Amino acid sequence: MCLITFAWQPGTPTPLRLMGNRDELHARPTAPLGYWQENTAIAGGRDLEAGGSWLAAKRGGVVAVLTNVRDPQLLTPPSAPSRGELVANALQCKDIEGWLTALNQGDALSYAGFNLLVATPHQLWHLHRSRERLTLCKVPPGVHGLSNADLNSPWPKLLHVRNALEHSLSKQGALNEAPLPAWPSAVQRAMQNPQEASVKELPDTGVGIELERQLSAAFIIGERYGTRATSWLTLDHQGHIEITEQRFGAQGRFQGETTLRLFNGSNDSSDS
Repeated sequence: MCLITFAWQPGTPTPLRLMGNRDELHARPTAPLGYWQENTAIAGGRDLEAGGSWLAAKRGGVVAVLTNVRDPQLLTPPSAPSRGELVANALQCKDIEGWLTALNQGDALSYAGFNLLVATPHQLWHLHRSRERLTLCKVPPGVHGLSNADLNSPWPKLLHVRNALEHSLSKQGALNEAPLPAWPSAVQRAMQNPQEASVKELPDTGVGIELERQLSAAFIIGERYGTRATSWLTLDHQGHIEITEQRFGAQGRFQGETTLRLFNGSNDSSDS
């Protein structure tokens, strides 16, 4: 994914609420949100070119989400594996913390830059690999944002969607109250806002001002490249997960929506 905001509140009925956009070339072959043929306990989209994913979840209460780090000066190692395989590996390893620790001790350096979030109902880890550093931490409770830099890097679009999530939650008076009518609609509107940032607000990631301006929108509209999907999920304290994916084609044309529910004992799904 390229833009994520999430509320992490362990110890509440819904420890994790997360929403994100995947930006990609429209020509890159992609499978929509669905159960994986080789392991139907896992659900997520699939990159059919490299075989990985950007957001997926496993029945029983594990979620993995990935963003790339945008830095032209960070050289991709020779024969680097696809970063999308990190999501698949996170959901299939038996010892999540041990696997993440091994990545943090150097295994992650074989990949190009990335951020990886891995959540259970009780823990949320963030692994960051960039040119400057390689770090693994447990995310503190609160509302956070993640794009193509580091956790909570103050890019305009990150601040916009994070503020929308904070506002929608504050309207309830507490994160653990239900129902939550502002979720996901208020955050979805912010996530699907195509407005670009002003020049003075742009970060400098080394790609030039015109591309920085195009990429500054939360929802990128283009003929060749743009936002391919908006996804949101909830993870409850029992490990039940609900994921919705809205898909878009060139110039932001809506292509469909899927909702999947992963319960501890079975799966359920609906399409529209």
